[in-house]
Amino acid sequence: MNKTVLVTGGSGYIGSWVVKELLEKDYTVRITVRDKNRTSKFQHLLDLAEKSKGQLDVWEADLVKDGSFDEAEKGCESVIHIASPFTLRFKDPQKELIDPALNGTRNVLGAASRSESVKKVVLTSSVAAVHGDTIDMKEKGLSEFTEEHFNDTSSVRHQPYSYSKVLAEKEAWKIHDSQDQWKLVVINPSFVVGPSLTGASDSESLNFMKDMLTGKFAMGAPDLWFGFVDVRDVAHAHILALEDPAAKGRHILAERTMSFMDLANVLRDLFGKKYKLPKSKSPKFIMYLVGPMLGVKTKFVKRNVGYPIKLNTAKSREKLKLEYTPIEKSIEDMVIRMHELNLV
Repeated sequence: MNKTVLVTGGSGYIGSWVVKELLEKDYTVRITVRDKNRTSKFQHLLDLAEKSKGQLDVWEADLVKDGSFDEAEKGCESVIHIASPFTLRFKDPQKELIDPALNGTRNVLGAASRSESVKKVVLTSSVAAVHGDTIDMKEKGLSEFTEEHFNDTSSVRHQPYSYSKVLAEKEAWKIHDSQDQWKLVVINPSFVVGPSLTGASDSESLNFMKDMLTGKFAMGAPDLWFGFVDVRDVAHAHILALEDPAAKGRHILAERTMSFMDLANVLRDLFGKKYKLPKSKSPKFIMYLVGPMLGVKTKFVKRNVGYPIKLNTAKSREKLKLEYTPIEKSIEDMVIRMHELNLV
């Protein structure tokens, strides 16, 4: 069996853990970067490869450049497509989020079809492709979100990151259905936490935790709810999906759902009074007042603050056989690692 796999976004927060596990399992791993000369972005992977059984090859490619992935995918048996913008700090959502996500999916999956060797693609999507606002669950009369649901409330102007994820995933299924060479399996993680393998990552997960630890929400936690999952579990789910011939469809990943306040309480239980953590929830009317100053639109506050969500993760547990890391350990390991990397 040809054990060569291309990992796009391999030097990132999730991708690094995917590459680490593949190398340890003796795969030949190809990663794509925009500039091979910027070795600081992937030096940690070169170091991992030296200590692993597998082999690491670095290729240049650009998500928005047609044909950019063709050479990198020739001879690969499979592709794990992770690369896609994850940022909440943007000026032009179409240019910075939607175009790279959509065109990147077209370019990577188009190259898979042209490769003649690729038999499986594992795509990193998101629960943002399952639902947009947390009020969606109430408005649709649901008791939980499952893999059957697709986000239909986000747009370029409202929740553009979520919109980019659902557009990209739907495009991936469309491309998949137009051919019969390769099989598609999709991973839909909730908010990812846990230790980073690299200090060079600009992941929003790390930025969010930094904001929590440095007192940005000390005056009160917004009543927002998220699913949370360990980055190492997300990476392992990709490998399980890659190696299981029976794996198909979408897979929601979440160890549990929690509110901002729940997260603050976990941090307080772990680290005591070391950080300026919120001690109470911030009233919704306060969010209406201060939201615009923080770049949070009124519509987001209206449709997300105060609405708990529930995510059905039975498929990931029963079909992929994924065993979740307790979120307390994920958060503890994440904070300790952030200190080691001087990120906080």
